[in-house]
Amino acid sequence: ADGNNIINETGNTITVGASGDTTNVIGTLNKDGVAVANTPAFEARLSSGHAVANNTWTKINVNTEVYDTDSTYDNSSNYRWTPGVAGKYVIYAQVGFDSMSDQKYVYLALYKNGSQLWTDGTALNQTSAASTLGAAVRGTWSVELGASDYVEMYGYQNNGNSRDASTGWSYFGGYKIVE
Repeated sequence: ADGNNIINETGNTITVGASGDTTNVIGTLNKDGVAVANTPAFEARLSSGHAVANNTWTKINVNTEVYDTDSTYDNSSNYRWTPGVAGKYVIYAQVGFDSMSDQKYVYLALYKNGSQLWTDGTALNQTSAASTLGAAVRGTWSVELGASDYVEMYGYQNNGNSRDASTGWSYFGGYKIVE
């Protein structure tokens, strides 16, 4: 409308718009004839407190699906995600605990096919007069998965006795990276 090239073809390159333009795609974006999307994808949240024993890696039974595009997250028995499609994925998770004491630790781990793949953690260093406080640790990882590989979320705390992972602070999700 303003005189700039809308579509320009040079050799095997098609240019849509001009530098500084905003280009909207209406319909389905395809790569080599296949629709491009960040799926399969899922996100689940913890619906009630889940006990995590002291000094013990514990699978967090994240059981309430927010979404599950391909019905590949098991939210009722194994609490794991098997994507069903090989590729590179972004996996994210968070585990949180209420009433943790000062100088204690909270860890989060991503397990792949039953083995610990990555961990993230935090130490509580209280700066207020409160005797206890909440703590959460989150992680985001890039991982390559085969169609039948699975990932699980584990938590760990060393507060001296069992603590419940908190419902508002605990979630697990992932999505396929468009390649």
